[in-house]
Amino acid sequence: MKTPAPPPNIGAHMSIAGGLHLALEAGKAAGCVSIGMFCKPSNQWKAKPLTDGDVALFRRTRTETGIRDVVAHASYLVNLASPDPALLEKSRAGFRIEMERCEALGIAFLVLHPGAHMGAGTESGLDTLAASFDRLHAECRGFRLRVLLEGTAGAGTLLGSRFEELAGVLRRVQSPDRLGVCLDTCHLHAAGYDISTRPGWESVMQAADAAFGLATIRAWHANDSKTPLGSHRDRHEAIGKGTIGLEAFRCLMTDPRFLDVPKILETPKEGGMDAVNLAVLRRLATTPARGARARASTRPSAGGSGRRGR
Repeated sequence: MKTPAPPPNIGAHMSIAGGLHLALEAGKAAGCVSIGMFCKPSNQWKAKPLTDGDVALFRRTRTETGIRDVVAHASYLVNLASPDPALLEKSRAGFRIEMERCEALGIAFLVLHPGAHMGAGTESGLDTLAASFDRLHAECRGFRLRVLLEGTAGAGTLLGSRFEELAGVLRRVQSPDRLGVCLDTCHLHAAGYDISTRPGWESVMQAADAAFGLATIRAWHANDSKTPLGSHRDRHEAIGKGTIGLEAFRCLMTDPRFLDVPKILETPKEGGMDAVNLAVLRRLATTPARGARARASTRPSAGGSGRRGR
C-alpha cells in the first residue's frame, strides 16, 4: 500500500494573548501544521521574564498539539541597522531578549526585518546590521536559534527589499550559518519581483539562488497583496484575492525545493479566514500547473529535531 503524502507544512500567525502556549492551541484548532507567533508583546521593548512554568507549559503544549515548526517574529520596534546610537543599543538589547526567549522555549526560527538605514545609506546600514549580529552572536554563544532575515517591500529607507542586500548581510557577518532568510510573497511582489506566473517564479528563484542560495530560505510568509507589483507598500490580502493571483501560490506549494519549509499566513483573519486560506493552499499543493516540470534539487530543512517558531 502506498504511504500517504504528509500534509503540507502550512500554518498561520497566531495570537499570544493570554499566554504563549495558547498560540499553539489556536493553531491546532485552525488546522495548522506549523504556526507563526510573537514571543513577547510586539509593541513593547521589554517583556515579563519567562518562568520555568511558562517554558514547561509551552513545551508540553507543543508536544500535545503536534505543531511542527514555530516561526517567531521579532518586534517591529527593533532596528539593528539604526545610525542613532541610543536606538541601536536599545534595539540590540531588546532583540537579545527575544533571542533568549526563543532559545528557552525551543523555538528554532526568529524572523527579523533587517531594519532601516534612516538616511545613512544602504552600505552603512548593512555594515551596522552585520555588526549587530556579530555582537549578539558573541553574547549568545551556543544558541541553536537561527535568525531569519525577512525580505521587505522596500518603502523609505528599509533594507532587505533586494536579494543583493540580504546576501550582503550574510557576506558581512562572522557566523553566516546562524542566519537564514524568510521570504514573504507580498513583500516580493511589492518590491518588484514578479512571481505571478511560473516563468516569473522560476526567474525570481534563480535570482535568489544566485544571491544567497535557496537552501538559505528557511521559512515563507504566504500573503497576497492589496497593492500592485513594485508598489513598495506592504498590504496583505487573502490568498487569490489580491494582485499576485493564485499561480504564485501554486508554484510555492508545489516547488519540491520548499516542500519541507514552513509557509505561514499573515493574511486578514476576519470571519474565520485562516481556515479558508489554509484550504486554498492545501488545494494548490495538489494541483500543479499543466506541463509543470519537476525540479530536482536539495530541499531546505525546516530545522533540527527541536523545531521552534514565531
